[in-house]
Amino acid sequence: MIADQSLLRNAEPGPAAYACRPELTRGRLKPEPESPTRSMFQRDRDRIIHSGAFRKLKYKTQVFVYHEGDYYRTRLTHSLEVAQIARSVSRTLGLNEDLAEAVALAHDLGHTCFGHAGEEALNEAMKPYGGFSHNDQTLRILTRLERRYAEFDGLNLTWETLEGVVKHNGPLLPELPGHGLPTTIREFQQEMDLELGTNPGMEAQVAALADDIAYNNHDIDDGVRAGLFTLEEIAELPLLGGIVRGLHDRYPGLDRTRLVHETIRRMIDHMVTDLIAETRRRIAEVGPRSAAEVRAAPRAMVAFSDGMRDHDRVLRGFLKQRMYRHYKVNRVTSKTRRVVSELFALFMAEPECLPTEWQADLAAGGGTDERSRARLVADYIAGMTDRFALAEYERMFDMESKT
Repeated sequence: MIADQSLLRNAEPGPAAYACRPELTRGRLKPEPESPTRSMFQRDRDRIIHSGAFRKLKYKTQVFVYHEGDYYRTRLTHSLEVAQIARSVSRTLGLNEDLAEAVALAHDLGHTCFGHAGEEALNEAMKPYGGFSHNDQTLRILTRLERRYAEFDGLNLTWETLEGVVKHNGPLLPELPGHGLPTTIREFQQEMDLELGTNPGMEAQVAALADDIAYNNHDIDDGVRAGLFTLEEIAELPLLGGIVRGLHDRYPGLDRTRLVHETIRRMIDHMVTDLIAETRRRIAEVGPRSAAEVRAAPRAMVAFSDGMRDHDRVLRGFLKQRMYRHYKVNRVTSKTRRVVSELFALFMAEPECLPTEWQADLAAGGGTDERSRARLVADYIAGMTDRFALAEYERMFDMESKT
């Protein structure tokens, strides 16, 4: 959704010089015959959509656990919203839409059940064994854990897609204090150099900001629907207040559901329009002539203006206090952290309780190494959907539950 039609009229007529181009890809870790009808980036996107990890996002928490209501966002619907925004922005800027969409669809594959609460609990349990990061887990899925193809583990995606997923939030700088590389990223870097210290390509930068736009706005929608705060309270925020007042003036008496939707769509328009304008300003200032020059630039090319970043900080602060720390959300996240922590402890102490295929993987990997066992248990739990994790918890701790 782009409110300013002049942005569409001024869209790049074809691939921009700074776009990632599939014909110039650095290729796949394992070479394979390519499709005569789809570009390499299209195939990456399609492999992600057909992966088991992508399907599981349907029942993974964004903020609300699946049983709290069917209408709230899940990781799957969030990823689709991110992909829509990323594709629209990329088209306007002359970037590769397929690559931006692939990064957007893959960026949350490594999230655990129960959203950030699940990740925090699993990271705490994994601290003695290298910790847990959803970004690192995404790379594990894309390069190891998806086992669908005859000739390789993972999805064998292109360098550009893997680089974009790993670095979509910016360079990884392990030389800085507190910035040690997660296990999988560090190991994979030895096989395929993702140039971790540089910016990602512009398509990945677009996907990262599309993520911010999507979750800020859909969390407003979900928060109002859940009764955690009201539209009147949201209207006290600077940018949103102007939008709500404008809607009241234009549509007096508009019913609440339509008013919320119209507020959200206009907020998305404002953020997308600002993003495109600021990105064009930076492109004009730096003048990158290739994707390589984008990566070597002193700062990201894709960004919000200073004013929009201020609005974004205010909105995030509001959502943190009124939604993410709301006592109703805290009560659920407290329960879900215990589910993850207790399942991890049980499977570490009694790996014979793991499903047969996971026990086979454990045996194939040596089985007696505690660190390897912890990583396998983390893989098992991280792959669970909300409802599977709750069912597994019941199976393991309720004497009357059928196994």
